[in-house]
Amino acid sequence: MANSSCNITALIGRILISQVFLLAGINKLAQFSMMSGYMTAKHVPAPAFSLAAAALLEVLGGLAILIGFQTKIAAWVLFFYMIPVTLLFHNFWAFQGMERVDNQIHFMKNLAIMGGLLLLASFGAGGCSLDSKSAARPA
Repeated sequence: MANSSCNITALIGRILISQVFLLAGINKLAQFSMMSGYMTAKHVPAPAFSLAAAALLEVLGGLAILIGFQTKIAAWVLFFYMIPVTLLFHNFWAFQGMERVDNQIHFMKNLAIMGGLLLLASFGAGGCSLDSKSAARPA
């Protein structure tokens, strides 16, 4: 049964989680050359293609979370996307000193975001969403 009442807390949560992906995706596109070089240094295969795919996934997934469209699917896709991203780009165990601390913070931040995505995947977007509006329509 869909929750037809607008839960402002769920909406704010979706806005906050979506911004991480929207801004990251837009940043990847805006700084394509630099980010492609970074991905090359991390030995990502086909870095230009992988970067474009990552940016597209982040922007589309972020938009889906933001407006609450197919939220459970979008949350699962972004959750599974974040596993290799987190392990590859925030492998804090391979560093020393402040670089290790910085990467460990980013690693833990990503785990927290993944936790939020699992909550969205489990419970959905809430009442202020396209998912809720489409579930409330008669068949």
